[in-house]
Amino acid sequence: MKSSLQAKLLRVLQEKEFEPVGALKPIPVDTRIVAATHCDLEQLVAEGKFREDLYYRLSVIPLNLPPLRERIDDIELLLENFIEKFTSQRGRKPFSFSKAAYSCLKSHKWRGNVRELQNLVQHMSILYSGEHIDVSDLPDRYKMHNPVQQTELKPVEFSVQPDERLALQQPAPQETLQIPDVSWEEGSVDFKELISDFETKLIVQAMKMADGNKKEAARILNLKRTTLLEKIKKKDISTIWGEDS
Repeated sequence: MKSSLQAKLLRVLQEKEFEPVGALKPIPVDTRIVAATHCDLEQLVAEGKFREDLYYRLSVIPLNLPPLRERIDDIELLLENFIEKFTSQRGRKPFSFSKAAYSCLKSHKWRGNVRELQNLVQHMSILYSGEHIDVSDLPDRYKMHNPVQQTELKPVEFSVQPDERLALQQPAPQETLQIPDVSWEEGSVDFKELISDFETKLIVQAMKMADGNKKEAARILNLKRTTLLEKIKKKDISTIWGEDS
């Protein structure tokens, strides 16, 4: 707020009246002021950027509200409120967050504070049609803080067959996926081809474990569903499963 506007506001608070542009007499007002800021007003007063008299006029009953990252227990209550608000606005059923997804939210830094949490819920209410949000459904920036330990997850064993299409029909659960042997006879290897082949085997085995469900396979591989779909299409293995699975 500019210094000139601060002076006008101070006058309204002190005199309890204001004079509109073009008016012939002042208009009395009876107001209660609730002011909020993320700035250190005492520091701004010391720097001459905020009027000291206005600061003490406003600071009658100061309340210090810690940022959301310092009161993570409030996240659950805020989520319930925002979910009810946005789902009712769109006439859809309320959704919920899984334990793992909720752990991600509790570990997030929340630099945007409560407004960031509100925007997240609004985002999910628009783009997510399900009723149960898991980690894989969250935007990427929230997945980075997933504190769930690997020991809490079921161990995953990958099996492999020489032909990936045959492997989908004839699983070999006892044979673990191994890094293919590399021939160094010519003194060099095609690194990209080896990595691509190994990636294909991982995708095929994950899809087999998920019974062809791409969303579940993406969760197993810790990939976004859209990323998995792109890889399946690029590797020309999309004919093995239906496009909508």
